[in-house]
Amino acid sequence: MTVPFRLAKSPTLSRSTVDRQETLRADPERLRARWATAQVVLLDDKARTPVREGEKSLATRKGVGFGDTPPEDAVFLGEWQDVDYWSMPGGPEGEPELMEARGSWGFREQIPKVGDELWVDLRAYGDMLDDTAAGLFTTAQALRHWHWRARFCARCGSRTRRIQFGWATQCDSCGHEEYPRTDPAIICLVHDDVGVNGERVLLARQPVWPKGRYSVLAGFVEAGESLEGCVVREVREEAGAEVWDVRYLGSQPWPFPRSIMLGFTARADASRPLTPADGEIEEALWVSRAEVSAAFEADGEPVPIAGGASTMILPGNSSIARVMLEAWAYAESGA
Repeated sequence: MTVPFRLAKSPTLSRSTVDRQETLRADPERLRARWATAQVVLLDDKARTPVREGEKSLATRKGVGFGDTPPEDAVFLGEWQDVDYWSMPGGPEGEPELMEARGSWGFREQIPKVGDELWVDLRAYGDMLDDTAAGLFTTAQALRHWHWRARFCARCGSRTRRIQFGWATQCDSCGHEEYPRTDPAIICLVHDDVGVNGERVLLARQPVWPKGRYSVLAGFVEAGESLEGCVVREVREEAGAEVWDVRYLGSQPWPFPRSIMLGFTARADASRPLTPADGEIEEALWVSRAEVSAAFEADGEPVPIAGGASTMILPGNSSIARVMLEAWAYAESGA
């Protein structure tokens, strides 16, 4: 019997092994005592971190190389296998050479290399890391983005300082405390109403994307809005489609700059015309399961599709959108 499709694996950036419970970062004596054996994840000015060629772990640095105690700009990430992990700003030492490697959406990009270390981007490289590295890199980047935006008090506008080893800020003027913010956003795979899992999926592309890039629809949750209500509204606004049978699939942090992507699926009538939102969606179209499967087999190379576009490239391996599309593409339609 055909069953509704589900995610076949955990989204890339949802993977983590590190213990990040609050009690660990609320114990200053413990953290300072363990700094001698701590490891540091470096992030350069473009939020890249070093990895050694051919390895799935991060090329971390020893904490003692930065002083006897954690520096003021160090952020505690958590503990794994009796080692504390922190993040700090830092870039390559020496003049890097530029190497060509896989970037986001499968395209080739230039990345810095120093010695045997590549300075990689989370969006492009996240799926090639092991669970521990993916979790550390994702958390480090999320906190980096938040601190960059939390330099001033939301209440009085004065400068803030970091407290709780990077997990909060406090205003020296009024004492107001702020904590890392995450913006909820829904991402929905809409399929047609044929059988249990449909035979076609609704894909769209934004005007800023190069020709051929397509993904499922997504949008931010508004104040006072339920997640399911956001799904219905966003799909209607962006593609002009009315959806029903909204069902939760899974979630993934998306620190670009500070989102949590909440994955859903829903049904829509593929016979009704689509009306892409002016300025937001340049093209929306229905794509068959066979075409989506062919795009996965092409491994980042454009594949021909019908319905308006000549070729299609699907989201990169670090996106929950790809995991959702893979699960749908290899499920039975039940028609």
